[in-house]
Amino acid sequence: MSRKDSRGMFANVLGSLDQGAQPAPPAARAPSPHLMKVAAGVRQIQEKGEALDQILKEGDHIVEVAPDEVAPSPIPDRFDGAYEAGAIEELVASMKERGQIVPGLIRPQRGGDKPYQIVYGRRRLSAAKVLGIKFRAIMRDLTDDEAIVYQGEENTNRNDLSFIEKCAFALSQEQAGFRREIICASLATGKSHVSEMLRIASAIPRDILTKIGAAPEIGRRRWIAFEEAYSPLADASERIGDALATYEGTDSNERFQIAHAALSAPRPLAQQYSPRVEEIRANGFLLATASYPNSGARLSFAKSVPAEFIEFLNSRIEALHSEFIKTTNVRK
Repeated sequence: MSRKDSRGMFANVLGSLDQGAQPAPPAARAPSPHLMKVAAGVRQIQEKGEALDQILKEGDHIVEVAPDEVAPSPIPDRFDGAYEAGAIEELVASMKERGQIVPGLIRPQRGGDKPYQIVYGRRRLSAAKVLGIKFRAIMRDLTDDEAIVYQGEENTNRNDLSFIEKCAFALSQEQAGFRREIICASLATGKSHVSEMLRIASAIPRDILTKIGAAPEIGRRRWIAFEEAYSPLADASERIGDALATYEGTDSNERFQIAHAALSAPRPLAQQYSPRVEEIRANGFLLATASYPNSGARLSFAKSVPAEFIEFLNSRIEALHSEFIKTTNVRK
């Protein structure tokens, strides 16, 4: 039977799947479980056929390769742990039952330790590795710029990345030397939005973002508020680390809430930051007091210090600074 005929035979059932959230009319009779299962199979055939139609249209071909032959992308688009077995459990179960319906995208890798490099489909690749099966992928020769755009577009089209993962993805691209227009294209957004995303990802250390996680329910406005609360605090990372240390759940949205609350909570007096103060003495006399508050180091001369000494010190300050720089460089 042709695919066209099968679509017609199960059109009504497929329609009921698409509108499963809507209540059926009182007189309507629910399809049998067997027919629903058959319809689901037809849907997979349709999806597979549409993917194949697109591939043939673009002149590509599908290959099956061993997962160990595919190198990771140098630019991560998800946080650590996103491809571990626990995070892809449902996908593994689906591919075990139905196989890999939608292929990924790989490109030849020249000069690397593996013949191919993943462009998109990392979760499918990880699931194939867990199952011990071949990874089905479109093979396409792409430049670095083209590969990063395809990588970003795939996630954007599938609404796959959370806002903060997109911010981190943008920063990774910038650090790797990609042009701003390429970063914009990979995220399908404008320069002003990308600039905002880069500012957020730059202000909050990667290890803090990893502790919080993808937080898919947390959008742009709340991350802006988080960054505005984080940046002025000298002990922001410590606050978040302490707050999350006792949290045992796996919900990254809850971890965001805990971390954000920690930034606005008053610290116990015993834990509040106390500026360091040092006395500078010479020949038994107090010359100055050095303090190190959050706003920067300060030097206050004692009233007994003659103005001539301060003028002398000012005349030597450039030479002393050059000597300091030279000494620092030698140590490095």
